[in-house]
Amino acid sequence: MEYLKQAAARPAEEVEERGQRVAEIIRNIRTHGDSALIEYNTRFDGNRRAALRVTREEIDAAYAQMTRQELDDLRQAAENIRRFALAQRSCLTELDGFSNVADSVLGHRVIPVGSCGCYVPGGSYPLFSTALMLIIPARAAGVRRVVACAPAVKGTDCIHYKTLVAMDIAGADEIYAAGGAQAIAALAYGTQQIKAVDVIVGPGNQYVAEAKRQCYGQVGIDFFAGPSEVLAIADDSADPRILAADMLAQSEHDRLAKGIVVTTSRALGEAVLQAVEEQLSTLETAEIARASWETYGEVVLVSSLEEAAQIANDYSPEHLEVIVRDESILPELVNFGSLFIGQETGEVFGDYASGTNHTLPTVRAARYTGGVWVGTFLKVCTFQRYQPAAMGEIAPLVSRMAHGEGLAAHARAAELRLKLL
Repeated sequence: MEYLKQAAARPAEEVEERGQRVAEIIRNIRTHGDSALIEYNTRFDGNRRAALRVTREEIDAAYAQMTRQELDDLRQAAENIRRFALAQRSCLTELDGFSNVADSVLGHRVIPVGSCGCYVPGGSYPLFSTALMLIIPARAAGVRRVVACAPAVKGTDCIHYKTLVAMDIAGADEIYAAGGAQAIAALAYGTQQIKAVDVIVGPGNQYVAEAKRQCYGQVGIDFFAGPSEVLAIADDSADPRILAADMLAQSEHDRLAKGIVVTTSRALGEAVLQAVEEQLSTLETAEIARASWETYGEVVLVSSLEEAAQIANDYSPEHLEVIVRDESILPELVNFGSLFIGQETGEVFGDYASGTNHTLPTVRAARYTGGVWVGTFLKVCTFQRYQPAAMGEIAPLVSRMAHGEGLAAHARAAELRLKLL
């Protein structure tokens, strides 16, 4: 393995200080409710609104600012996401009628959570696509109460109109103009205006991520997310201009984003480096994209696609692209948030409209979880029913095992049932 371009080490994050600040925010929200939430909204975003729930009139006003093409695009993307989510839901079936012992029945039910909070970040851009990615799978799962939160545009008391329309098209029941760690705390513990939810999903900055981590247990979360990342495995059949564009598409998210090309071709790797520089010269978001690429971008030369697959699995990237002639390595790729196969399959397609979800695990979390999907909002809960004959067969086994663990009350609970025969 040889680095044609190597990333700088990420700086040691002020984890302890950030954790303390977030803990204080959560504590104040729990103690003071809406007054603390409004104070933090004002301090961090300049949002001074007292009534946090967005009204129907505000939503209708947001629609009035959209062009017909923008509305059509949102609806088409929403339909693609909805159809894929419903197809996933159809794969999760009820189980009934299984039996280990005659005259017994075991099974499971697939049950939607009662409520969820979908956090849509504002950041540098109106990330209206994230509203679709979070709310639509929740609706497809059958969640009864879907709440959406987003920070107001800096210095105003309004969510960006495109995000607001996307939330409505996706099917949110309630929309609140609140952002940051304070919004996560409000969703987890509830305030006078915002009733607590069962699960919180969605990306955000480091404070949002830390708030989700600290609130986990009180509320379910999707996963603990970090900066965006893409890794591309490519041979000399790949177009360096496309790879460069894909690297910069991730790099423009923020200065901590990471793009990595792993290639068997030195010529391709060098061409990607040149193409990145050429494209940065005309890119509107070049300031952020250049800072990210120059600090964290990587181009790695490997001796084989098998070595490339090992690197990809170890890195466990959020987005994994594979642009090679020989796709026999595909079964070996097992750690990724979402996989994009072939040069025609743009990672950005998944960001917006292909139908798969773009809320994906980062910082190696793909080793143990996938991204947000319809199953994020579902519980698989088992049940069982025993008839007398089945009870008579299994109770002695359970009694012996309970005595073996020294749990006499467990044994008695089994043994007493034998008297029912």
